[in-house]
Amino acid sequence: MAVPKRKTSKSKKGMRRAHHALDKTTVVENKTTGELGRPHHVSPDGHYKGRQVTTDKVNL
Repeated sequence: MAVPKRKTSKSKKGMRRAHHALDKTTVVENKTTGELGRPHHVSPDGHYKGRQVTTDKVNL
């Protein structure tokens, strides 16, 4: 079984985990309703990129 030869320092551990931070959620304004929502997603009224893509009500 592999066993570490030395203790991992706080600095080395922190450098390894530097990319683990959460990113901020991106939001864009919907062209038809003016609501904020996720990019590249269908809006609750069924619009995507300014045109009607579905007549069903979309649940978020």
